[in-house]
Amino acid sequence: MKYTIEIEINKPIDEVVKLFNSEDNLFKWMEGLQSIEHLTGEPGAKGSTSKMIFKQGKREMEMFETVISLNLPEEFIASYEARGVYNLAKTSFQPLGDHKTKYITEQEFQLKGLMKAFGWIMPGAFKKQTEKYLQMFKEFAEEQ
Repeated sequence: MKYTIEIEINKPIDEVVKLFNSEDNLFKWMEGLQSIEHLTGEPGAKGSTSKMIFKQGKREMEMFETVISLNLPEEFIASYEARGVYNLAKTSFQPLGDHKTKYITEQEFQLKGLMKAFGWIMPGAFKKQTEKYLQMFKEFAEEQ
């Protein structure tokens, strides 16, 4: 499953990238994020790995991030692995004049086991969650 989502943010690109590239800010806009534990490498650098814990209702989910490329604003590519899910995510930012930025994310999911069945039953759920995170980031960024 592959899809691309874009959103316009009413902030200059340098400010948007700075807000996006701050680990502390993740907790301010990424709903459900409970903790980030760095496992290997320099945090955020190419090749680094982290364990992220999310809470959704009463359920807790463990996800592992591997940074593949960090060259913002052109690209941030990372893989995310959780039980039954492999996600390759590419994020980029483009200036839209002096005071607007386009946030673009390209997502590719590979599902296994029970998650594969979930993907067949509710194929829009992953895209809807991604749209929600982009909207939450937009609102956070525009308030800063």
